[in-house]
Amino acid sequence: MRDRSESAETISTATGKWFKFPKLWKGHRAPATALNNPPSTTDERRSPKKEEKQEEILSFEQRLEGKQFFECSQLLIEVEERLFGEKKQDPTPKEHEEHTAKLAENYRQLEAGVLKTLELSLSPEELKMEVLLSAVKAMVLEAEQDKRWTQRTEASPVWRPGGWRILHDEALRNIVEWRMDSPSTPANSPVKLSSVQEDIASMARQLKVDLLLVVNAVKDCYPPEMDICNFYARLYHQTFSARLRKIADFGLDDRDCTSVLQWVNDYYPGILQKPELAPHISVAEMGKLLPEEVLEPLEEQYLNKQQDELTSFIRRVLEEAKEKWSKGEEPTSEDGCFVSTVAYDIIQCIHGMVTTTGKVVGDRHKAQGITANVKDLMCSFKNFQNEIIKQNKVNSRSFVKAKLLCVEQFSEVLQKQNMLFTDDVRQECLIILGDMRRAAHEYLLKPVHEALKPQYRKIGTLDWLNRRVFENLLVDLQQELQVLQGSSATSHQKLIDQMHQEVTAEYVRRLLKGELKLKDKALQLKACEVVTDDAESLTRLFVAMGSKEDWLKEILTKIADVLKLQDIPAIQMQVASLGTEFPDLSVRHVSALLKLKTSLSRSERRKVKDTLTVTLSESSSEHTRTFFSSVLVK
Repeated sequence: MRDRSESAETISTATGKWFKFPKLWKGHRAPATALNNPPSTTDERRSPKKEEKQEEILSFEQRLEGKQFFECSQLLIEVEERLFGEKKQDPTPKEHEEHTAKLAENYRQLEAGVLKTLELSLSPEELKMEVLLSAVKAMVLEAEQDKRWTQRTEASPVWRPGGWRILHDEALRNIVEWRMDSPSTPANSPVKLSSVQEDIASMARQLKVDLLLVVNAVKDCYPPEMDICNFYARLYHQTFSARLRKIADFGLDDRDCTSVLQWVNDYYPGILQKPELAPHISVAEMGKLLPEEVLEPLEEQYLNKQQDELTSFIRRVLEEAKEKWSKGEEPTSEDGCFVSTVAYDIIQCIHGMVTTTGKVVGDRHKAQGITANVKDLMCSFKNFQNEIIKQNKVNSRSFVKAKLLCVEQFSEVLQKQNMLFTDDVRQECLIILGDMRRAAHEYLLKPVHEALKPQYRKIGTLDWLNRRVFENLLVDLQQELQVLQGSSATSHQKLIDQMHQEVTAEYVRRLLKGELKLKDKALQLKACEVVTDDAESLTRLFVAMGSKEDWLKEILTKIADVLKLQDIPAIQMQVASLGTEFPDLSVRHVSALLKLKTSLSRSERRKVKDTLTVTLSESSSEHTRTFFSSVLVK
């Protein structure tokens, strides 16, 4: 055994072994602990076995040159531990200073190599992924060593902490900013783009390409706890956001304004939600590309433009329809029905623009705002119909029938597609359309009622009891109903429904007028039989024509029963039943009906009317069907 005083170059380690400091820099086989080439031995004669082992020894410089960064880090940390750590060995001050200086220089070389490698992370054509993997492992190892030093009491070397994770993050941030500022994937569009659109599209394409590279290759070089996919995604998000904000600050024309909003709310989220990226990126945590204070003026500019375009389109469609009517042209006819494309064209435009606007601004409710002027335009449509009716030209009736189709189409959209309109616009438009439908029905049905007046006048007379009156009415009615043909199936059915109600109301009004005096039971039974038969015949005719209002038969049947009944309590029950079903039945109506039965005394009629009063006061809101409000009696 050598004497401990034999050389100043050796010290005793904690394990009792002797160690020479110069050999700190000796090369080793993997896992290596050497940094430099080993010194030559005095014995130049080497056995083949020793020669083979020597070839396996790599110095720090050799490993650094071979981009074996992880192994380099292991070498440096081992030496660092012998100089400063728990395995510290005490060389002379001069030797310690020399070793420390050399170790610091080696760390600078390793750091430079790792950072250079990180800068090529997104350039697979220039960097092998195994090299990036080694650099990341070295960075993680150095970060762990930094952490160990924070838990020690010994004085740390000047390079500790090295802040390797901070250096890593900053390097990646610089990479991302550089690539977004100088995208290598220019925009490829079949249409000519503005300079702003080209810049945004190029950045977005670069972002997409790079994030796909991160997910497909770079991710495998990092430990899962570093969540590198989300880290890169946040960097690109922040960089893209900053670039867009600069663009928005310059003030944009309508085209570029639309493009910015599309990227913020539609295209960019679409990239992140691609199946290849979505599982690896927490999209919701990143938020929007631009803050609200930047988006609001852009949205206002875009929404105003969309509203103006929609309003102009609707006005143009209405003007074209007016011009066609003014020239005396007939509307288009399909399958024997007059049709108009006004509603279809407007609805398609509204649906397309609101849907597009919702995507561009990323908010369906904001998109509804562009239809705010629709209620005013619907008033213009109503005024147009009123003008058609007022002038009553040769082609007015066919145009009104065509407009009924528009009313139905508009109503269906307003009722079923709430996402296109705000509630107030929807309600006001439905009211306007209801007015238009009633005006159209009145215009089309008025000539029919005029033609039937001679037959109406005979209802409730002695001739009426002979039944020929009503038979003639049915014949004339069937002929007149043919004139109402020409509107769409749905519109025609509603027109027939309205006619059914109006004829029934006119029948009851004429009956209650009081010209016929039913003095005895025989006449009352006869009247009951006639009303019952008329109810059956009228219902049969209108149902055959397409009416869905067969409930009107019940009214005439109940009235017939009142005429037939002789017992006051029974009459009271029937009137109460009629009042329950139709809350708009008034005491005036019942009074007129009871006056037909001249056999009833005033006190008996009062009892029945009092019954109705009580019934109406106790009536619930379940029955809201109305009829008698359209039957005017004196």
